[in-house]
Amino acid sequence: MSTPSSLIDSGPATVRAPRLRIAARVGAAVLGGYAFTWGLVALATALLFKAGMGFHDAEFLASAVGLLVFLVALLWTIACRRVALAWLVLAGGGAAMAALASLVQKSIV
Repeated sequence: MSTPSSLIDSGPATVRAPRLRIAARVGAAVLGGYAFTWGLVALATALLFKAGMGFHDAEFLASAVGLLVFLVALLWTIACRRVALAWLVLAGGGAAMAALASLVQKSIV
């Protein structure tokens, strides 16, 4: 008599897999969201300063918007179906915005 494979206890590997998925999702939400927000704040500050706004005003406005963006990124990552997509969008987007911010900063004379 054979038993269904879903009823067989395969040990700690079944317990570890959901924990790793949750850890990857929380890591993407916190670390990826931070990277994305940091890139956005850096880019927004550089663009606003280049547009003529005072540096501290631009920094404050970008940071205030960054708080809201971090919340949205955190919630989106939790709701996202694929963790790899969340990592790609958040970490990749943050890196791209940080690179653009660096180019904008170099163009300011």
